[in-house]
Amino acid sequence: MSHDDHEHDLDPVELEILRNQLESVAEEMGQVLIRGAYSPNITERRDCSTAVFDADGRLVAQAEHIPVHLGAMPEAVDAVLDRDPEPGDVFALNDPFEGGTHLPDVTLVSPVAPDTDSTAADGDDPDDPDILGYAVSRAHHADVGGMAPGSMPAGARDIHQEGLRIPPVRLVAGGEIDDEIESLVLANVRNPDERRADLRAQIAANDRAEERIGDLLDAHGDRLLAAFEAVIDYSRQRVAAELRELPDGTYRAADALEGDGVTDEDIPIEVSVTVDGATVDVDFAGTADQVAGNVNAPLTVAKSAVYFVIRCITDPEIPPNQGCYESVSVSAPERSLLNPEPPAAVVGGNVETSQRVTDVVFAALAEAAPDRVPAGGQGTMNNLVVGDAEFAYYETVGGGAGANPGSDGLSGVQVGMTNTLNTPVEALEAAYPLRVERYALREGSGGDGRYRGGDGLVRTVRVEADATVSLLTERRRHAPRGIAGGADGQPGINRIDGERVPAKVTREVAAGTTVTVETPGGGGHGNPAHSADDDSVDDDSADDSSADDSSADRT
Repeated sequence: MSHDDHEHDLDPVELEILRNQLESVAEEMGQVLIRGAYSPNITERRDCSTAVFDADGRLVAQAEHIPVHLGAMPEAVDAVLDRDPEPGDVFALNDPFEGGTHLPDVTLVSPVAPDTDSTAADGDDPDDPDILGYAVSRAHHADVGGMAPGSMPAGARDIHQEGLRIPPVRLVAGGEIDDEIESLVLANVRNPDERRADLRAQIAANDRAEERIGDLLDAHGDRLLAAFEAVIDYSRQRVAAELRELPDGTYRAADALEGDGVTDEDIPIEVSVTVDGATVDVDFAGTADQVAGNVNAPLTVAKSAVYFVIRCITDPEIPPNQGCYESVSVSAPERSLLNPEPPAAVVGGNVETSQRVTDVVFAALAEAAPDRVPAGGQGTMNNLVVGDAEFAYYETVGGGAGANPGSDGLSGVQVGMTNTLNTPVEALEAAYPLRVERYALREGSGGDGRYRGGDGLVRTVRVEADATVSLLTERRRHAPRGIAGGADGQPGINRIDGERVPAKVTREVAAGTTVTVETPGGGGHGNPAHSADDDSVDDDSADDSSADDSSADRT
């Protein structure tokens, strides 16, 4: 049913009620997925996301889950729309070149066709009279096959080494799971029982969305469909109004990744951000060509990072949906780091390159929105993977957040494109042959400033079985940047049995080996000579900012 078929003459009160009800559907989907999953990566760390789309594949409502998942979800829905979905179907996909982000993130897309007596279900489009929208869940599965347990090998040179690649396929058809498709998937992963349970939890989450939208349709009829369009319009107008407050101009910045797992050479990322009235154009011309290793990031991932920054510099109360992003265009050269072609390896692009894109776009906009842009956060997800043929433990470890213009950065938190929790020690040790020997703040690792950057963490895990360890990390050479005269945070350090190892490494280890991840601290904000209680204008900080961060400029 096309969104043009419904006028949205909802009054503000009714619109707010319906908006909250739609967001509640997405939140409840997430709760069902988290409660129903088996793997600690979903049940404890909540490495999953859920959202509701309209019949045209536009994001209507999302739960506040993982930014890198949510910004890329529309591409997954578009890929499914090309395959003529029908009520009762559930499509599964993870192909980064066809709607996915990286292979461990498996997305399920379900047409929403509630069983209801409401006349609103009798749509105006004779081709798909019952599909009102789509329920979407995306979850990071702890293993999807490939050359290393956990499916995040540091040395992968093409996507086939990273795991099973799933184009959009009907996992469920006519309400029944396709046993042959499911068997094919499970035959290519480690710990198939865990994968089966996590997939079933995703199906249950999507089913719950259909139930709840059916309830709303019974209660509101056509007004619900009008709300789909109205909430998108509302967000579009709010974001456009905020963008008009930014000074027009082109703002530039550059940064680099610390190698790709094949070499340790820096890989440049360049951006120019052009603000023109209510529109923003983000162009990554000048960024490196796609590389041999796994830090290539599909353009959908780069878009997710840009959308996240736009959300951060506009009012956080604006409802997150398609309307927030329609004023923003994102481009990158073909066959580049941020727009690679198959069979490029990409598993690190989703987790690490996305963080660097976030950093560089923030840096470019620091002059345009100085009251909204923080100092550099830890700039990495500190991916730690340990596993063998029987188990796969995956964790992203928190670190220091960059200081804000009016407050210190938080310590020991996830920043940027991830929003997961830590795996509690008790749950980790109960599920895996691992023992946590140290888990503490890395005191003093945050950068000094009028407002200090947050501290990183130290986490030491002893592996109690022969296993494979993979580390995909960043900010081990280049520190998170301070801003406006603030000091940089400390870079992170990786160690295996006390030996310092590169930012990206995969190694076979014997039982008894220890793996230590010391995560970066956040950058400081403002001249440290000025007290946080001093409200005077910090002219020196403004001068220091241009001196300390020569990689960003405006034309």
